[in-house]
Amino acid sequence: MEIKSTFDHMNINVTDLERSMVFYEKALGLKEVKRKEASDGSFILVYLGDDSGHFFLELTWLRDKEGNYELGDNETHLCLRVEGDYDAIREYHREMGCICYENHKMGLYFINDPDDYWIEVLPKKH
Repeated sequence: MEIKSTFDHMNINVTDLERSMVFYEKALGLKEVKRKEASDGSFILVYLGDDSGHFFLELTWLRDKEGNYELGDNETHLCLRVEGDYDAIREYHREMGCICYENHKMGLYFINDPDDYWIEVLPKKH
């Protein structure tokens, strides 16, 4: 059997939904495309997307979660490609104070979101 699939979304849990939404829009241009709220207020799911509409980042906020999430040694990360002047975008992220790792030899860097998830930033391939 041959199975064909496409990526739909990736979920991350966040402690402050509004703060995370502001970060992802400001740092990467991702905007809310849909939202689901539990009728009892126990959770909110916000799906962020880019202009392509092919893949979404699901931010999950849980009302009863106390404290920060423990990310441990799991080195899972998101990767987004950015259009335009890559060096200017890197400087913008530096000014935001969100660059957490740079590998000049490989020509890439990572930013971290308010909950310390890492996002690799690469230039758009032409």
